[in-house]
Amino acid sequence: MVSKLTKAGIAVVAVAGLALTGCSGKSPASAPSATAVNMNDLAAGTPAGTTEIANVNWNLPYEPSSIDPQFTWNYAENTATANMCESLIRMKPDLSTEPGLATNVQTSDGDKTIVYTIRPNVKFWDGKTMTAEDVAYSLERQVGPTAKTYWSDYFHNVTSVKATGPLQVTVTLKQPDVLFTQAMASAAGAVVEKAAAVKGGQAFGTPTGGVMCTGPFKFGSWSSGKSLTLERNDDYWDSTIKPKVKQITFSFIADESTAVNALRSGNVDGQFFYLPPAGLAQLEKSSNVTTTFGKSFVFWTLAAINPNGVMGDQKIREALSLAIDRTALTKVVFQGAGIPAPTLAGPATWGYAKDTFAAAYKSFSVSPDIAKAKKLVEEAGSPKAPIVLAVQGSSAVHEQTASLIQAAGQAIGLNVQTNVIPVEQFGNLYFDKTARKGLDGFFTTNYSDFADPLNIYSFFQSGNSHDYINWNDADSEIAQALQTTDETQRANLTVEIQKKVTAGLPWIPLAFEPTTLIQNKRISGATASFAYLYGPWAAALGGTK
Repeated sequence: MVSKLTKAGIAVVAVAGLALTGCSGKSPASAPSATAVNMNDLAAGTPAGTTEIANVNWNLPYEPSSIDPQFTWNYAENTATANMCESLIRMKPDLSTEPGLATNVQTSDGDKTIVYTIRPNVKFWDGKTMTAEDVAYSLERQVGPTAKTYWSDYFHNVTSVKATGPLQVTVTLKQPDVLFTQAMASAAGAVVEKAAAVKGGQAFGTPTGGVMCTGPFKFGSWSSGKSLTLERNDDYWDSTIKPKVKQITFSFIADESTAVNALRSGNVDGQFFYLPPAGLAQLEKSSNVTTTFGKSFVFWTLAAINPNGVMGDQKIREALSLAIDRTALTKVVFQGAGIPAPTLAGPATWGYAKDTFAAAYKSFSVSPDIAKAKKLVEEAGSPKAPIVLAVQGSSAVHEQTASLIQAAGQAIGLNVQTNVIPVEQFGNLYFDKTARKGLDGFFTTNYSDFADPLNIYSFFQSGNSHDYINWNDADSEIAQALQTTDETQRANLTVEIQKKVTAGLPWIPLAFEPTTLIQNKRISGATASFAYLYGPWAAALGGTK
């Protein structure tokens, strides 16, 4: 699917190169290129640590807004919480799943009733035994129009959650929902202690309130603006997991260059990068760290967010998409650590019916077509109003992608401008309409929460929190697919949805991204794949000497 550059594409890249120089201070021609990444041979984990280690300093790209699982919807939050708060289903490093805090799941009543058998003899860090009431509370608080959870899209079909036995929880749905059951492997299915959450109130999940969960690491302390500390849970229920790290101290270095230098110097022992940092080549050449590229559901995209702006016009979105040379983007901006994306859902999401998805994938192209793009702009009336894109501060990938998009827009007669948003505030764009005011689009590293392409394409069902421009051309197909438990039938439906979404372009696909894991050579064992967001990624972490 990776195309060679056409003459028109080369012209766009040449213009983009000039803009990129202004952002990074280094032209693409001289920019360091990362070691070629084989996207078909990405890692799930790294060799387990072999020795006890007192403390690991791990950096987060910003300070979490909360560590209460119902609010951990982003990278830093989930990276911290994944080792503390466990879900009913556990995501494994290879992106498959296994029983977690639920040992069994049974469905009945046409898949509208789901019964979870809860694992016995699991204790919270305070010594209290986890009960069905804790599980029911953890799910039920996310149900209904007044629920504050960031995972509400997975709960809109839930009518009730009840503890129906000492070790049994029953979820009743309005209709079958194939995403709900799979989402129980994400933070949406994480369990907290009811008594602690109720007592903590609004402070639960904050620096003053902490959390109470069951995972292999427990909440230690959180000094706002400085660090978050986790301590090993020596009474952890799963005897197969014996962490060798006694303590993890998270720092909150947002600036990429500062974080890269801290990793190279050894002041920081590790970090997951959801975008390849500008200093990736330096890290790969460093004698102090290892760089691992992991399996991932993540994709890089430009989301349209203003239905009344220039990007509210489908012809303009299609024109802009056709003007982008994704091959150049992945080589220059991603330093080789990415693959051009013709669709939003990539091969890693094909958790079932792989042949069906693979065959459909071949019909899409990443080849730019400037002539067609110019014609579409003319058909749309050659708008003069600017397209304003939000760019995350402290991110070279954001800045350089924006420069490339600006050049592509200029080549077809569009005026693309940027507005830099601080990294600490950028996440507000996802849920806060007021934060999106005056903007037409923003770049996002988004992802499926599990191996099902429908999870991504359901973003564009009317009413979904991701459907920023009210694009609804596949509503009926999405509704049908969400209720289809037969995987062959669901795959066929999802392929049709994919065609419509890729034609309508409510979000413009740009690249598929591996997880970039950096570890100091004194440690090893961190999960390398996307599963670090939802599973105990530090379970095998330890020293190497």
